Amino acid sequence: MGKRVRITNSNVNSYGTRVLTSGLDISQYERNPVLLYMHERGEVIGYIKDLQLEGDELTGEPVFDEASELSQRCKKQWEFGSLRMVSIGIDIIETSESQEHLLPGQTRPTITKSKLDEVSVVDIGANDDAIVLKKDGRRVYSENINEVLCLMKTSVNKQNKNQQEMEKEEKGGTTGTQKEEKATSPSVEQLQKENDDLKEQVKTLQKEIDELKLAGITASVDKAIAEKRLDADKKEKFIELGKKVGVEELEGILSTMTPKAKLTATLNGGRAKETAPSDGLTAEGWKTLYDVPAEKMMELRNERPEEYQRLYKATYNL
Repeated sequence: MGKRVRITNSNVNSYGTRVLTSGLDISQYERNPVLLYMHERGEVIGYIKDLQLEGDELTGEPVFDEASELSQRCKKQWEFGSLRMVSIGIDIIETSESQEHLLPGQTRPTITKSKLDEVSVVDIGANDDAIVLKKDGRRVYSENINEVLCLMKTSVNKQNKNQQEMEKEEKGGTTGTQKEEKATSPSVEQLQKENDDLKEQVKTLQKEIDELKLAGITASVDKAIAEKRLDADKKEKFIELGKKVGVEELEGILSTMTPKAKLTATLNGGRAKETAPSDGLTAEGWKTLYDVPAEKMMELRNERPEEYQRLYKATYNL
């Protein structure tokens, strides 16, 4: 049988405050009853099972998972008795300085509402129920507790003031300036319309971007087909590939593809068959730029510009 422990009650602790058990929200913790070591995130050593709220006391049974050396050591010390205390980590929601919530020896406001975040095994607790306090994610220590509680009090006063002003407005007590500000404030319908307009602008811009990308991809595929690196029947397949990987990646893929050699060159030991130009053919038998091997394209353009221009016009029917 495991050792059942008191997790918390409403006694005064070493902070000079106390946490009301009746105001402690444990609903979220019940879904994830994590057990830490010394309130350190990342030092999970197990969980709390059979969580029970009885009167003013919250109790449970620590279970060590023994998944780490730390958990194994804590379990042995827990069974031996050298570790015997647990501590709650809570997030402060509300405090009260009302006399009905203060006990003899208490020097700071009572935490009337809080949320249980975690339970830890500790060596020395603040009292019978060692406590770690937090407010808005900020850790509370003995040195800064007055500052945090003061900020909480200011926040509560501001909320109360805002609530009072809202109630005053509802009763028709707004001043002329307040009415003018309210009249000039954008309505919900106006804000919704502006939001819809922005969404339409984003859609239009995205469509234009997609069209530009597709044009670049298509141009790269057409170029590869012209250079005999790619068969024309594979055009759509490579356009779809370009949509997925982007034009730069597509061009990298196409550049690694070797242009196909003409059958006449293969039959003549790698040399194009030498025939006299006739009926629109070059000496190599080229009718359009599509017939020119990629490695010959620049040579043709630089050394035989007239022939290059004739093939260019034949290619694009100019």
